[in-house]
Amino acid sequence: MHSQATFNIEQARLNMVEQQIRPWYLFDNQVLDLFASMPRDAFVPANYKELAYADCKIPLSQSQCMMPPREEARMLQALKVQKSDLVLEVGTGSGFVTALLATLGYKVHSVDIIKEYIDEAKVQCESLGLTNVEFEEGDASSGWPHYGPYDVIAITGGFYKLPKAFKKSLTVGGRLFCIEGKNPAMEAKLITRVDEDRWLEETLFETQIELLINAKKAKAFKF
Repeated sequence: MHSQATFNIEQARLNMVEQQIRPWYLFDNQVLDLFASMPRDAFVPANYKELAYADCKIPLSQSQCMMPPREEARMLQALKVQKSDLVLEVGTGSGFVTALLATLGYKVHSVDIIKEYIDEAKVQCESLGLTNVEFEEGDASSGWPHYGPYDVIAITGGFYKLPKAFKKSLTVGGRLFCIEGKNPAMEAKLITRVDEDRWLEETLFETQIELLINAKKAKAFKF
């Protein structure tokens, strides 16, 4: 019986890669291989295990959620994480993206305002033998320059408008992923620091996501 359950999970993971991720403009084999091997089900809340490899957002406690796998994959592909990269993750959440970043990069600083997320993510990452993650409880909604400049910044919650502090925390050549705007039409963006005072912005896809806790709200429109 046990082997049947294991097979179903393996099959679900393979289906996720081949049916959801690859067809969605995913051509980075390193990212595809990572998604084929990383046990996403280990990071999903117990009552949603059967949705671990489904093409949907998965609710976490405190009205946050995990992004769908294909969006996580597009984010990683865009960030082009290298073995020597210092990475900042804003929004630890389930810890799944943390584990992906840690597998690809040199060191990850992962910050979340919700202590429970950090505690659980730490356990999961340690169980996978990932020792290059520093978890920290804190409010990074307006920036987290403490260990910067960073080669990669991955922000897994939304902003109405990304605070400038994040762009300034990138190395020259550094890449940042963020989601900006108002539901239902938010944009996932890749921002690359070209030199001291120039940043290149590219829209990757449209999506919807919860705003980061304490992210500045849109100013009310006044007539």
